[in-house]
Amino acid sequence: MTTTTPPHRPSIHGDLRDFYENPAVPVASGPSRTLRQARILATALGPPTAPRQTRTILDIGCGDGTAAATAAPLLAGHRIVGVDWSQDALTRARTHLPYTVRGELTALPLRTATADAVLFSEVIEHLVDPDTALAEIRRVLRPGGHLMLSTPNLAAWYNRVLLLAGVQPVFSEVSLRAIHGRPGKEVVGHLRLYTPRALREFVTAAGFEVVGLKGAPFHGVPRALRLLDRLACARPQLASILLLHARKT
Repeated sequence: MTTTTPPHRPSIHGDLRDFYENPAVPVASGPSRTLRQARILATALGPPTAPRQTRTILDIGCGDGTAAATAAPLLAGHRIVGVDWSQDALTRARTHLPYTVRGELTALPLRTATADAVLFSEVIEHLVDPDTALAEIRRVLRPGGHLMLSTPNLAAWYNRVLLLAGVQPVFSEVSLRAIHGRPGKEVVGHLRLYTPRALREFVTAAGFEVVGLKGAPFHGVPRALRLLDRLACARPQLASILLLHARKT
């Protein structure tokens, strides 16, 4: 993987950067959605039948690398490169991944059209500038390259009920210090949330063709409701997590 050194362009306010560098803030998501994404991508890429057909997959916002390590067996024969701006996260990721790159989403340290696929899992909801992030992802992808994006669904089945009751939706946050007005206790720094329609329109406007949209369960759903949450995955409009597969046009 050939890299270039980007100019220094801060993409996150200092308070947010400190928040995400806090070891107590989760940097990995549930394995269920990771495996679902990996299966979709493995089908799209196909198995490498010769060394020259090895594909380069970027896990952008790789965190501690556990998600990429979970996906790796399903993507055997392809090169997975972890990308993150947090040096602490990359230090942990190197225990799982042979290739890592430090870089900002506002200016990825990668040459244009060098990647075959991008895993972008549970990242976009944390971004101040998602437009620039998708533009950079599109730049580093080869023509026809794949984008596998996952993000919480603002219109999840339980969020519809909560809004009717006047309760703040799950996944949404009004503070980096504490949870206010909604269920849950863990602050994870969500800045933006998408409905399925909004996500499709946003990704399409960024120069991608949406191939498919599927649902995945949320590991934080109370045990008594997990069966219902899994059943909701049959309809992405109601699912907890959105799994979007798109290709660079």
